[in-house]
Amino acid sequence: MLDNNPRGTICIEDIEMGMTRYIRKVITDRDIEQFAEISTDHNPVHLDDEYARDTIFEGRIAHGMLTAGLVSAVIGEQLPGHGTIYMSQNLKFLAPVRPGDLVHAEVKVVDMVIDKRRVKLDCHCEVNGKNVLVGEAIVLAPSRKFD
Repeated sequence: MLDNNPRGTICIEDIEMGMTRYIRKVITDRDIEQFAEISTDHNPVHLDDEYARDTIFEGRIAHGMLTAGLVSAVIGEQLPGHGTIYMSQNLKFLAPVRPGDLVHAEVKVVDMVIDKRRVKLDCHCEVNGKNVLVGEAIVLAPSRKFD
């Protein structure tokens, strides 16, 4: 089920197995520069064209955690949305994301423990139909009982 209903909250009482949400974002030079500033990760593979040309990537790449942040955005804004608390996240980085790439970040409900408000989400990001990041998150979903 692909139902992209952005920005809001889906309470545990309304979450269904297979529910999916996504965002799409073009990664810009400005995004990479701002992420470097905020994270204090100034690795030249992200910021210096000349340096990055001589790496295995043969050019600049975005920070992996910048890409992972798009998964966080889907979880925090859409599924479950506002009020969600991260409990765990595992990630595997499969390919680089470059400035100018359009990233599709998506999460899908694969398991729930309703009485504990736990939701397990498969997470992935892709560029041009190719997975660049895969993982799994466990979150504490909001509940109408606590509104």
